[in-house]
Amino acid sequence: MLLQLQTWQEVEAYLKTAKGVIVPIGSTEQHGPNGLIGTDAICAELVAKGVGDAAGALVGPTINVGNAQHHLAFCGTIALRPSTLMAVIADYVQSLARNGFERFFFINGHGGNIATVGAAFQEIHAARSFAPGGNAAGLRLRLKNWWETPGVQKLSKELFGNREGSHATPSEVSVTQFAFPDAIKKAAMGDAAGSQRAFGDAEDYRRLYPDGRIGSDPSLASPEHGRRFLETAVTDIAEEYRKFATQA
Repeated sequence: MLLQLQTWQEVEAYLKTAKGVIVPIGSTEQHGPNGLIGTDAICAELVAKGVGDAAGALVGPTINVGNAQHHLAFCGTIALRPSTLMAVIADYVQSLARNGFERFFFINGHGGNIATVGAAFQEIHAARSFAPGGNAAGLRLRLKNWWETPGVQKLSKELFGNREGSHATPSEVSVTQFAFPDAIKKAAMGDAAGSQRAFGDAEDYRRLYPDGRIGSDPSLASPEHGRRFLETAVTDIAEEYRKFATQA
C-alpha cells in the first residue's frame, strides 16, 4: 500500500491496527556504462513496495536523492550533503510520528547512505531523549540494505561470483532491467578497477574508477536475474519487517 495513494482517512484507519511504515531510500547517481542513474532509488522502491504488499504495510514516498558527493564528477548525479539528508530523514520521520507512526523500516539501495542514516536515527533518538516528558514509548528505527539478505547474497554468488563487485553491480542493474525493460542499455566494457584504496572527493573517485564501476561486471545483468533478485529480497525482508513491526 503506497502512502501517496491513500486518503488521510485511510491512513488514520490504518493506524488503528498498525504503527509501522516502510521508507525506501536510495540515490540519484552514476552506475557505470550501462546502469541507470536512478538505480539505487528504483531498487529500494521496488523492494519496499513488494515488502509492503507481502506484509500489509504502508510504504512511504521514496527518498531518491542521497549521500553521493563522491559520484559528482559523473554527469547526472545529484547529491545531498550528509547534514541535509539527516534533516530530510528527521523531518520525514517526525511528520509521520506526529500522527501515530512508531515503527520506521528504511529499505536502502545505496551504500553511501548507511553512515548518514545511522547518524540521523541517533539525532532523532537524542532529540526525544533530551525532551521533557518522562519515559514515554520511543520510536523504533531500522535500516535494511536490500542486497544484504542471505537469499540475495547466495543468489549473487551463484550468478556472478567475484564479478558482482561493489558498485554498478550486475544484481542491482538486473533489478532495474526487470522493472524497465525498455530502458536497458548496452555498452562495451572491460575489466573494472577493484577497491584500490579509500576514495575522498568526487575527482578522486573518478581517477580511481574512470567508468564508474568498482570491481563489477554489469554486462552480466538480465531482466530474469532481476526478477529473481527482487522476489528473493522481498521474501527475506518481509519476514524481517513483520518481526520488527510486532516486536514488543
